[in-house]
Amino acid sequence: MTRLTEEQIGLRDVVRSLLARRSDSAAVRKAVETTRGYDEALWAVLCEQIGVAALSIPEHYGGIGVGLLETHLVLEELGRTLTPSPLLGSAVLAAQTLVALGDEAACTRLLPSIAEGRTVAGLCWAGRDGRWDPVIAAVEADGTTLTGETQYVLDGDYADVLLVVARAGDELALFEVDPAQPGVARAHTPTMDLTRRLAVVTLDGAVGRRLGTGDASAALAQVRDIACIALSAEQVGGAVRILDMTIEYSKMRVQFGRPIGSFQALKHRMADLHVLVEAARSASYAAVAGTIDASVAKAYCSETFFTVAAEAIQLHGGIAITWSHDAHLYFKRAHGAAQLFGQPGEHVTRMAAMAGIEER
Repeated sequence: MTRLTEEQIGLRDVVRSLLARRSDSAAVRKAVETTRGYDEALWAVLCEQIGVAALSIPEHYGGIGVGLLETHLVLEELGRTLTPSPLLGSAVLAAQTLVALGDEAACTRLLPSIAEGRTVAGLCWAGRDGRWDPVIAAVEADGTTLTGETQYVLDGDYADVLLVVARAGDELALFEVDPAQPGVARAHTPTMDLTRRLAVVTLDGAVGRRLGTGDASAALAQVRDIACIALSAEQVGGAVRILDMTIEYSKMRVQFGRPIGSFQALKHRMADLHVLVEAARSASYAAVAGTIDASVAKAYCSETFFTVAAEAIQLHGGIAITWSHDAHLYFKRAHGAAQLFGQPGEHVTRMAAMAGIEER
């Protein structure tokens, strides 16, 4: 795994300490019931005192510019506690789309406030089929007029600015859209994962401002990889925490006069889960370092998190599926995260195609 510097370890530790104080289970459950689905006061602290939204945004656009690894560390901690926030959707997905597109004027205008956490941006891309394909768009552009429906938009129901991927003739283009204008309808989409805010954004003759020139497909392919790697960090954090919870429970739960964790069969199961989690962590960090493809991290971390969360449900017994226990929240996050930015099977198919392997 990537060797962390003292500064990176310090960043991870200060975020972990803050979340331990401000984002325990009760706080997370309270946050998801708010209008925006996250604790705005906590988000302000994360941005103003730690600068989490600015980490991977270049300095000349108002960011810190230290790189994606630092954002990776923060996302792993947010995933560990299931803390809802606009970091993935706004400061990673939308911000990195602007950076990848390379429109200097748009970056100068939009990125500083995103880096400060004052502006939340939402990227509108996938359609009903949930595909985040760099050659497919759910919206059609007729000049600057946009029509279509996008789904799975992170933080889309309250975002201050929308970045819309649309087909413009034979190429894909990115448009900046004011969500307050007529022709834009937004609706929060309740999902299995209560800690992830998704929305449907419908455009009916809305007017957009085209950003960049030429086909945006290459930039979108780069952004999809960044998003998959960032998501894998969340998944690793969640998998680590739910496994720790399960181990702690196995030491406390007594059956037949002894803790269930002392039974050899359960020891073997939890040891296998530990190996899965460590392998997923290695894949995630290798992807952010660029030594393996993003699809490897997305597929492996998705499968690992889901497997660990499902096993945790079984090992906790009946209490795990009750509202009062947190295990079901991790299971739901694992399920929802696996579908985001492409299902694991799609990424396996992509890797097979890259390797020249034909599907049977």
